[in-house]
Amino acid sequence: MQEIKLLENIVSALEDKKGKDIITLDVREKTTLCDYFVIAGASSSSQVRALAEGVDQKLSKLGIEKRRAEGISEGRWVVLDYADVIVHIFHDETRLFYHIERLWADAPAVDAAPKAALAESETEQE
Repeated sequence: MQEIKLLENIVSALEDKKGKDIITLDVREKTTLCDYFVIAGASSSSQVRALAEGVDQKLSKLGIEKRRAEGISEGRWVVLDYADVIVHIFHDETRLFYHIERLWADAPAVDAAPKAALAESETEQE
């Protein structure tokens, strides 16, 4: 699957479960770990877990399986590794504490809003 489509599907899954402050960073020039980070917030541990499950379920239906997952049982900071994309889902307090966006501040943001959602919002504005 093309990386942008993968990012759009991840963001869509996060939005479906009411993920907050979703950002996508292009880290290709910053690390060999992956190409993109997707970072999202949640207001409770149960929502952190629901967001992780939502991403995993959506991508599994598309035939994309994660290589690894960490932090699901704690529900404070979940990391889902999809090789080229690593998804970070934070409880709001944990996100403020670690402020991962600051660590990667020189990585450019990527517009990964699902195209279907963009088309709907453009129609509503007309």
